[in-house]
Amino acid sequence: MIKVGDTVIELVKGDITDLDVDAIVNAANSSLKMGGGVAGAILRKGGRSIQDECDAIGYCPVGGAVITGAGKLKARHVIHAVGPRMGEGDEDNKLRNATINSIKLADQHKLQSIALPAISTGIFGFPKDRCAKIMLAAAVEYLKQNQGRTSLKRVIFCLYDDETYNIFKEHIKRLEE
Repeated sequence: MIKVGDTVIELVKGDITDLDVDAIVNAANSSLKMGGGVAGAILRKGGRSIQDECDAIGYCPVGGAVITGAGKLKARHVIHAVGPRMGEGDEDNKLRNATINSIKLADQHKLQSIALPAISTGIFGFPKDRCAKIMLAAAVEYLKQNQGRTSLKRVIFCLYDDETYNIFKEHIKRLEE
């Protein structure tokens, strides 16, 4: 756990769909079609209304983020962040943008808590170590630049398995030093 101004950045191991936060982040694709991985879990637990809202939005560019309701989830909103596929080019910058745009969108909606998964590390093939370094640095950067102006009190990185959790834990330790 680290603190940036009045905001805590913390790690949680588990299922992002179980968290009681203002918003959870879905690792989305540009067409906002919820299939497997995090998106599939959100759709199964949250219900069809989330996909219906995504269909109404229709598209989000890589590095961008859009917000919908959260259906039957404990969270109140789902922020759909489109991360890069490995091999498409400029992946680090696109992941950084997806992270910052997710946090910024939560802030624009005056939310106090957001939970993010390890975006792009599933079927999109992004290396977990690089993901942890980029996403954590992006969160810290955004919060430092918006100190005193952000509504966010908690930024949670929710990691599904031990391997990913431990990788993020190593990177957050370096930020604490």
